[in-house]
Amino acid sequence: MKYVDINCDMGESFGAYRLGNDREILDYISSANIACGFHAGDPATMRKTVRMALDKAVAIGAHPGLPDLVGFGRRNMDISPQEAYDMVVYQVGALQAFIQAEGGTMQHVKPHGALYNMAATKAPLAEAIAEAVYKVNPALLLFGLAGSELTRAAERIGLRTANEVFADRTYQQDGTLTPRSQLDAMITDQEQSLQQVVRMVTEGRVLSRQGVDVSIQADTICIHGDGAHALEFAQNIHEAFARAGIQLRAFAAKS
Repeated sequence: MKYVDINCDMGESFGAYRLGNDREILDYISSANIACGFHAGDPATMRKTVRMALDKAVAIGAHPGLPDLVGFGRRNMDISPQEAYDMVVYQVGALQAFIQAEGGTMQHVKPHGALYNMAATKAPLAEAIAEAVYKVNPALLLFGLAGSELTRAAERIGLRTANEVFADRTYQQDGTLTPRSQLDAMITDQEQSLQQVVRMVTEGRVLSRQGVDVSIQADTICIHGDGAHALEFAQNIHEAFARAGIQLRAFAAKS
């Protein structure tokens, strides 16, 4: 039997603005990445999302991002490694307080958006983020793009890592994600997404935009909760895995 973790970014509502289908999608995932107030989220949303995840027995992780509400944390910022360290410690600590107050335990940390992508290729940023997570709690998992500088930095410092792949994103020949600024960055056809993600789990390979197969390790799969058909896709990927004999389980629960 093959097991895989499905994670979803959530808790990204803010004030009067509502994003995503968090309550419904929790039925189809095993790990939740909860926004910590910089790129999205607010204290009330953090508390409510933590509570919902605990009620559904879904593992919880912090989803720290850049301080860019207007750009949803998806615009690059020229930050130093020290700034990255401080931002991650601050945000992980904030979510940890809500989890502890609700009687839960944090499983992992997954950077968001531009912070995630910059850390995938820039070793100094990756090392700062890994150090921040380690200093907060060395037992935490760090989720990072499969084969990236972030996962390598985590392994060097002694953190457990989960190599992450994306169901709805296209890949470049070097294993990086196609930038969102390009028209072909997102896969909008659900059947294509399902075929890609099942192949990544069962074969450890993904077809790049250059038409070349790339080897990839799929420990955890990200689905996005803010798309127009996010709930439908979450249901479909759950069913596709069941047909392929793949069971859902949080990465931390693996032996």
